[in-house]
Amino acid sequence: MKVILLQEVKKLGDRGDVKEVSNGYARNFLIPKGLAMEATPKALKDLETQKKTLERKEQDEKEKMEALAEKLKGVKVTLSARVGEGGKLFGSVTSKDIAQKLQEQGYNVDRRKIDLGEPIRGLGSYTVTLKLHPEISAEIEVIVEEG
Repeated sequence: MKVILLQEVKKLGDRGDVKEVSNGYARNFLIPKGLAMEATPKALKDLETQKKTLERKEQDEKEKMEALAEKLKGVKVTLSARVGEGGKLFGSVTSKDIAQKLQEQGYNVDRRKIDLGEPIRGLGSYTVTLKLHPEISAEIEVIVEEG
């Protein structure tokens, strides 16, 4: 029996895959648990439409992120922080702080897309990578000064 997977099933396939499985496995396990549906001609046509719509949305998202990456080239973010002895910061500069400053400058970047590696704990200039999309990244300069 041919089925369309509605969710990822271990050792069988990912969401949207069309698989040939035994009748018992489909009727007794996959379909009742909502993991799959029978691959009728109408269901296959609907799946094709959904895939095209999803591809179009993903392409639009990629184009938006490419435009944002172009805008972010050469952007400098200046943060002021309290400093103790030896130029060490009280606390650290985190991705949340950088995202907030970018928001103030008019760039809407999610803090989870900011890749610091490790928090910034000293004064100076740092290059930070923004992973906007799996294929698109941008770099900004973060300047931490005493404040």
